[in-house]
Amino acid sequence: MDLQQNDFDHLLLYEHARKTAEAGYAKNPLDADNLTRWGGALLELSQFQTLPEAKKMIEDAVSKLEEALVVNPKKHGTLWSLGKAHTSQAFLIPDCDEAKVYFDKGAEYFQQAVDEVRSLFG
Repeated sequence: MDLQQNDFDHLLLYEHARKTAEAGYAKNPLDADNLTRWGGALLELSQFQTLPEAKKMIEDAVSKLEEALVVNPKKHGTLWSLGKAHTSQAFLIPDCDEAKVYFDKGAEYFQQAVDEVRSLFG
């Protein structure tokens, strides 16, 4: 499959997921799974944006994911997605010291996600 076609397919998939989650939020704003899907879709869509748009989209993703954690603070998938979002933010920051703050936040969320999974199966 052509890489460009594959990118376009992913763009359509995540845009559909974003719109579906946005509609779901209107029906039930306290659905942590839906908020996590919405944040994840925004995070994936950020890859197809210009730098300023990507930064804004990642900030929106973080907002949705943090909102999901208010509803369910132990949701490991949300914690993991927040780790990805903060890591993505870090890669967009040219200043190493500033980027490190986001890498550290990402690492904290990844660790929290791992700890939650371990508590489920431990």
